[in-house]
Amino acid sequence: MPTYKAPVRDMRFLMNEVFDFERHYKAQPNGEEATPDMVEAIIGEMAKLCENTIAPLYQSGDEEGCKLEDGVVTTPKGFKEAYDEFIAGGWQGLSHPVEVGGQGLPMSLGLIKQEMMATANWSFSMYPGLSLGAMNTIQMHGSEEQKQDYLVPLTEGTWGGTMCLTEPQCGTDLGQVKTKADPQQDGSYKISGTKIFISSGDHDLTENIIHIVLARLPDAPKGTKGISLFIVPKYLPGKIGEHNGVSCGSLEKKMGIKASATCVINFDEATGFLIGPEHGGLECMFTFMNSARIGTAMQGVAHAERSYQGALPYAKERKSMRALSGKKEPDAIADSLIHHGDVRRMLLKQKAIAEGGRAMIYYAAQYADNMIAGMLEDDMEKYDHWDSELGFLTPILKGFLTEKGLEAANEGMQVFGGHGYIKEHGMEQIARDARISTLYEGTTGIQALDLLGRKVLLSSRGKCVREFSKKLVDFGTKNLRDPKLRPFAWKLLKIAAEWNYLTTRIMLVAAKDRDMVATASYDFLMYSGYAMMAYFWALQAGVATDKLENGGKEPAEFYKAKLATAEFYFDRMLPSAKGHAEAALKPTKSTMQLSAEHFSFDYE
Repeated sequence: MPTYKAPVRDMRFLMNEVFDFERHYKAQPNGEEATPDMVEAIIGEMAKLCENTIAPLYQSGDEEGCKLEDGVVTTPKGFKEAYDEFIAGGWQGLSHPVEVGGQGLPMSLGLIKQEMMATANWSFSMYPGLSLGAMNTIQMHGSEEQKQDYLVPLTEGTWGGTMCLTEPQCGTDLGQVKTKADPQQDGSYKISGTKIFISSGDHDLTENIIHIVLARLPDAPKGTKGISLFIVPKYLPGKIGEHNGVSCGSLEKKMGIKASATCVINFDEATGFLIGPEHGGLECMFTFMNSARIGTAMQGVAHAERSYQGALPYAKERKSMRALSGKKEPDAIADSLIHHGDVRRMLLKQKAIAEGGRAMIYYAAQYADNMIAGMLEDDMEKYDHWDSELGFLTPILKGFLTEKGLEAANEGMQVFGGHGYIKEHGMEQIARDARISTLYEGTTGIQALDLLGRKVLLSSRGKCVREFSKKLVDFGTKNLRDPKLRPFAWKLLKIAAEWNYLTTRIMLVAAKDRDMVATASYDFLMYSGYAMMAYFWALQAGVATDKLENGGKEPAEFYKAKLATAEFYFDRMLPSAKGHAEAALKPTKSTMQLSAEHFSFDYE
C-alpha cells in the first residue's frame, strides 16, 4: 500500500518563492497572525497528523466501509479516534472567526490544510470538509442567534454539518426540488422530504449533525426562484439524543470513497429554521460555492499526488527488461522500470498534474482570501469583485483538475502493470476514489457549461479570458529574450492568442447556433485548463531559473527537477490543447444531427 508523505518542500516553494504568501498575508485583515513561523508550524503539525494518524486508515477504511444498523451509522475502525485527535488540535476552526471559537486565520491556510488531509485519506477528509460548507453558510446568512447556537459547536468540531441539495428526481436541476417546509406558529418549520447522495449525512464522529436543506414553502413559485434554505439539526440544540424527525434511510453502495458515509436522509416533519430570505435559498446556498469547488478541485491534486507517491518507489524497485539505450543496472537481473521511457512518461505526467495543479489551487486560494477580506471589511464591492474573479477560475479548476487527477490515478495503476489491479497494492483504490471527483459538485459537463455559457459568453463577453490570458502575454513578453525561458515564453504567447481566438470564434457562431455552447463547452474547458496550467508551470520555471542563478532555499537539484517537469509539460502535455481547440470549433451538426430514436436499432 502506498504510504503518504506530505509534499512540504513543494508547498513551501509555492508559498515562499512563487506566490509570496508572507506579503499576501500582511495585506489581509485576518493575516496578522499568519507569520512565517506560524505557517511553518501549521504545515508541520498537520503533516504529522496526516502521515501518522489519518493516512494509515486509508486502505483499512475502504475495506471495512461504513455500516448502518438499527438506524445508526458507524464509521470504520480508527476514524473516531483520528477525528477526536483532529478536533483536539483545533483544526476545524483554523480559518473561522475567533468570536465563534476559531483561530481567525486566512481561508487559504484552511485549503492548504485540507490538501494534506485529502491526499492522506480523502474519505476521512470529507467529514470535516462537509461541515465547512454548513459553517460558511450560517456565518454569511444566519441570524446572530443561529450563529451562536450552531457555529460555536461546528467550529469546535463537536458537531458536524452537511449540505442537502439532491433529491431522487433531481441533481443539478434544483428547480425540481420537492422537499416541503410548512410554517409553524412559533416561527419554525416542519421539513418533509428525502435527500440523496448526502456526504457525511450520518455518522458517529460528532454528537450532532446540522443539515442545511433546500425546501419549498407552501406558496413558493415554481422553479429555482421558489427554493428556500433551512437549518435542520439531527438533534435540536439542548436536546441531544431526542429525535427530530431526521433519519438515515440507507447508505449508498459506491464504487469508491467507501469510508465516507453517503446517505439517503429522510426528513419526516423535522423541525427546521429558515436561514436567509424566503425563496432566496439558492443564492444563499451558492454563496461559498466557488470556494467549495476549489476544495473539490483539490481532490484532483490529491489523487495525482497519492498515485505518484505510490508509483514512483515501485518504478525504482521493480526490475523488468533492459533500457533501450543500454543496461542501466548491469549487476541486476534487469533494469528498474524508471529507466523505461514510457514509464517515465507516466510518472512525469502524474508529477506535472500534482505540482501544476497545486500551483493553480494555491493561486486561487489567494483570491479566496481577498474575497473573505471584503466580507470582513464589510466591503461588498470588494467581495463581489474577487468572487467574480474566483468564479472564472473555479469551473476550470474543478473540471480540468479532477479529470487530470483521474487520469493520473489510472497512470499510477498502469505503472504497476497487473499488480496495479490487485487490491493489496492500493493503487486501484486511488482510481476508484478519484472517479467521483468528476461527478459531484457539478459534473465536468456542468462545469464546462458554467465556464463557457455563463462566465465567458453571458457575463463577460470574453473579457475574463482576455484578462487572464494577459498574464500569459506578460510572462511571454518579459522572458522572450531569456534563452532558458524563451521556449516557455514563446508557447505562452501563442496559446494566449489561440485562447482568445477560440473564445471569439465560439461567441460568433453561438450567436446564430445556440447548440454551439453545449457542443464546444467540454473542449473549451479542457483547453482553458491546459492553458492555465501552462502559465503556472512557466511561473515555476521562471522562479527555478532565478534560484539556480542566484540561490534559493532548496538544493539545486530541486530547481532542476522543476525545470525538467515544466519542459515535459510543455513538450508532452500542452500539445493536447490543440486537439481540444480544433474539436471545439467543429460544426454542431456532427454532434446534433442524429435523431434520438436512431442512436440504436437493436434495443429500445
